Parts: sequence; C-alpha cells; structure tokens
Amino acid sequence: MASGVTGAAPARAIRLHGSDNVVVLVDAVEAGGSLSEAAAGVTASAAVPRGHKMAIAPIAEGEAVVKFGQTIGFATAAIAPGDWVHEHNVGLHDFARDYRFAEARPNDRLLPPEQRATFQGYRRANGKAGTRNYVGILTSVNCSATAARFVAREIERSGVLADYPNIDGVIALVHGTGCALDLRGEGYETLKRTQWGYATNPNMAAVLTIGLGCESFQISAWKEAYGVEDSDTFRTMTIQDLGGTRKTVEAGVAALKEMLPAANRATREAIPASELTVGLQCGGSDGYSGITANPALGAAVDLLVEHGGTAILSETPEIYGAEHLLTRRAADEAVGRKLVELIRWWEDYTERNRGEMNNNPSPGNKAGGLTTILEKSLGAAAKGGTTTLRGVYRYAEPVTEKGFVFMDSPGFDPVSATGQVASGANLVCFTTGRGSAYGCKPSPSIKLATNTPMYRKMIEDMDINCGDVLDGVSVEDKGREIFETMLRVASGEKSKSEALGYGDAEFVPWQIGAVM
Repeated sequence: MASGVTGAAPARAIRLHGSDNVVVLVDAVEAGGSLSEAAAGVTASAAVPRGHKMAIAPIAEGEAVVKFGQTIGFATAAIAPGDWVHEHNVGLHDFARDYRFAEARPNDRLLPPEQRATFQGYRRANGKAGTRNYVGILTSVNCSATAARFVAREIERSGVLADYPNIDGVIALVHGTGCALDLRGEGYETLKRTQWGYATNPNMAAVLTIGLGCESFQISAWKEAYGVEDSDTFRTMTIQDLGGTRKTVEAGVAALKEMLPAANRATREAIPASELTVGLQCGGSDGYSGITANPALGAAVDLLVEHGGTAILSETPEIYGAEHLLTRRAADEAVGRKLVELIRWWEDYTERNRGEMNNNPSPGNKAGGLTTILEKSLGAAAKGGTTTLRGVYRYAEPVTEKGFVFMDSPGFDPVSATGQVASGANLVCFTTGRGSAYGCKPSPSIKLATNTPMYRKMIEDMDINCGDVLDGVSVEDKGREIFETMLRVASGEKSKSEALGYGDAEFVPWQIGAVM
C-alpha cells in the first residue's frame, strides 16, 4: 500500500548495507509519505515507484551513490534525503577498483559422495550426464536452415516419434551466420566451438548436421578439427552434394529414422548432483533482482557446489563494476586476471563499435528501478553465490572445472545461454523482474520471478516466485527451494517454458567480427 495518505502504513523500504545512502522501496510512496524503519525519519519529497531508490542521507554533487555497500554511480546534482534517486540525478564515470586477487578465497564445503543429492538422468557413453534426451539438427550455415526445419517438420508429421518414448523430441537449431567469415578469425572459432558444444552436449542423444556445401564454415573441416566420424548417433550431409533441397530433406529424414533407435535406448537412472552443470541467467531485471531472485539463486548455487556440481555465471557486460568482488574470490591470481582481461576486451570492443559499457541497463530495467550498469552488475553477480571462482572460460569453451566458474558472453540472454549450453550446461536457471519470455533446448530453463505481482501476472511462464523474500522468506530457504526444483526438472519434470514449447528459436550463437 502506498504511503502519503492520512492513516496509511509507512511504505516498506530496504537498506541493503550499513554504508548505503539509499534505500530500495518495496512499496510505492507518494510525495509526503513516510517510510518504514530502514528509512526512519525520512519523508518522501516526491512520488517514487516500487523497486526504485530513495536517498536517506544528503549526497553532494559528484559524491558516490552507495547501494549494496558499493558505488553504483555519482550524483549529478545535490540529492537530499527523501529524493528519488535515478537517471535524472545519477551518472557514471570511471573510477578505480581494487581487484585484490584471491584475497578472500572461500574455504568451500564439499559433501562426501554418499551424502550428495541425486537426480534421474541419462548417463552417456563418455561418462557425462544429461537431463534431457533430444535428437538435434544443426546447420553449418543459414543457407541450410530451411532444409533443417523441413526435416524436423517431416519427422513430426510422420508420427514416428510415438515409437520412441524415451526421446524428448527432434529440434532444428538454426542460426544466421556460417559464411562471409574470416576463417582465421575470432568469429569463426567461436562458431566452431558453439556447434561442437551443442553436438556433444549430454542432453543430445544424436545429431544430424546439414550444410549447403560452399560456405565458409565447412562441415568437413569442423569434423577434422574435432576428430569425429559419422556414426549411428552423428550424421552429416550437404545440400549441394545431395542434389538439392528435396533430396536433402529425404536423406535427412532417412538418416534420423536410422538414428532414432539408438537414441531411444537411453533410460533415466540415479545420477549424483555433481553431474549437474547449470547456466545462470538474468534478464528483464528490476530493482528487486539483486535483493530476491539473484541472491536466492546464489544460495542454490552454493548448495549445488556443496554437492559437487557446477554453475556458470556469464554476461560479462553485466558484471562490469562488480568484477572486483569476483576476483577476490578467485582460486588464484591467474584466474582473477583472466576475468579482468575479459573486462578490458569488452571495453575495447564497445569502443571499437562506438558503444559504451553503460549502454545497459535497458529501458525496461530502468523502468524497474535500475539506474546504472554498476547497480545492475552488483545485483547480477549475486547469482554466483559465495564460493570460490574456479575458472574463467571463453564463450562456448568446454567447462572442465567443478564448482563456480565464469564464461565470457554478451548480456543478451539467448546469446549468453547458447554459449553456456555449448560449454556443457545441462540445465539453466533464469531470473527476471520484468517478465522475460525465454526457454531453452536441449537444456531446460527454470524461470525465477523477482517480485510477486509479476509472478502472479505471468504465472504460466514463471516457475518460482522469489518475491516472497520481501515478505520474510529467507534467502537460504528460497535457495533450497530452487535447488530442489533443479533436481526435479533435471529428473524430467517439465519447466513452464518447456510446457509452453519454448526453445526451438533460442539458439543464437554470438556473431563476432566483420561480416565480409
């Protein structure tokens, strides 16, 4: 209930750290309204929406605005207690950050194997474990995308999948690149890693790859790079070699029908939670993201790491300004420096493309209460929990470390999650405050709402409401709820996005470099 009306209850506000000079409003407040204990004695000088910030101390022009105990920006004009703190009076400029590599490396707790949780998953021949059992159709280039979709459509129309109940579906994962690439460039190498990562993700039981034939990204060179041959679970073909689209579709359908029996032989069995690799995402963030869903997901990540599992934090532009908190948790200085090198690459990348790191938050993020990229990053980094940062990886590079790791990616969710799945994620957890519409195949996505009103409004899309943290549910209890949901979804329970059919269009490899 908003304050400002005679007899109205004070608007609830949260002060996240003792050194903060702002509070976050749980309830909207009108001009003249009073606030709860976190801002005792402060009266709102203007109407402030829920999720936004209000000053509780004078902030001089040029002085740091502090939230989470960290600098999130600088006052562009004098700010008085009770003022709304947002874009109109907060700006951003460079300032020094002390990385203090590995200084606060935690002493992670690891449960003995006999005490670890389990899920019902698919054990692959190479020892990896899957949470789903898909047959995928990959494409080397956009020119073969339509043929791949035709093959998937014909398999669906034929009804043949009814004979293979252990298969979750046939998915055509197509993209918009694959040609006009520098064969020695960063973009080519990134696409090569991404395609191979999807072909070998443990949620894939079998894969067919279709090319055109004359593109830059040659299937034959890709196979040679990874030392792979065609088999009963991996086939390749090109439209030009087969003599056109119709013949390719016929050959693709025939190849899949031959692969389906082998894929269907996979059955679920008890597998330790240490075999879970979870991609961490946040999108459509708001002022509550860093208070509810992200810290709760971080608590779940701490549990996952305790049970021997792996969590991948990404979205490099969205840890900008919070990277110094991660470098202090690094396993050693080398790991911390790899993260800083990524930050420097992004600073150069945005400058070359006439952008800036603070082009984030988005309009929706700002409407939800986030003012600067520093504020957004500090909340986003909370998804990573509190354990040691064990490794830092390039986009789509195979993750080999257990525990909490970082993978470089843009902040655009489909691109970032695509890299995580290519790196080995067999599950995704996605927090949102505005209500992102997203799903993922082959790795199921669990959606976590940061606030109760949005959860209720979009309940068909959201799996877990973290808004009740504002009503007294502890972050630790919510983390346990998320961890238990991870185990159930990994065991086959459908997430909301899976029930809606999301995931076929969300394969978006990161396209870097010039298109020739």
